[in-house]
Amino acid sequence: MKLLASLLMSAALAAPAFPALAAGETPKAAKPDLAKGEASYAAVCVACHAADGNSTIAANPKLAQQHPEYLVKQLQEFKSGKRADPVMQGMAAILSEDDMRNVSWWLASQKAKDGFSKDKDLVALGERIYRGGIQDRNIAACAGCHSPNGAGIPAQYPRLSGQHADYTVKQLVDFRDGKRGNNAQMRDVAAKLNDREVRAVADYIAGLR
Repeated sequence: MKLLASLLMSAALAAPAFPALAAGETPKAAKPDLAKGEASYAAVCVACHAADGNSTIAANPKLAQQHPEYLVKQLQEFKSGKRADPVMQGMAAILSEDDMRNVSWWLASQKAKDGFSKDKDLVALGERIYRGGIQDRNIAACAGCHSPNGAGIPAQYPRLSGQHADYTVKQLVDFRDGKRGNNAQMRDVAAKLNDREVRAVADYIAGLR
């Protein structure tokens, strides 16, 4: 009996000095390092998305103040090829999971700059679709997922307010035409929009704040 007790005590002392993970539980990721995120961003992303994430190139999205979880997901899917883009796939390929997390949380800490609608003939149509959808064609209101002011819902739906209209048009067309396949919900919505409606929604979003 004494021998058994001795063996049990030895085993307990030899056990790892940290709590065991529950079944199916994964270790928590390290806290994002914003300084490293800024350095990685400056080395890889700044040429296309500007120093503070407020891209001045209409074809490249503004990333400042975007939900970090959404950015991480997009970078992972660029890297895997699930979201097809030859330029971004190359950029994401050199980023580790820690790099992606650090960059994304650094971008989320940057203040987004306001954008502006430009086409007064379309912006009213864009507002109607964004806020109310098109009921007779079963097109849902964009505001339902992206919020009335375009702030989105963290970790689920991206921030849209102030985004370049040219970029938004391309994404909606790519969803509609099957070129972007990493979101079935957006693919289904975009499939019901015609070119004029796409431009109208994109222009309205550019002026949201």
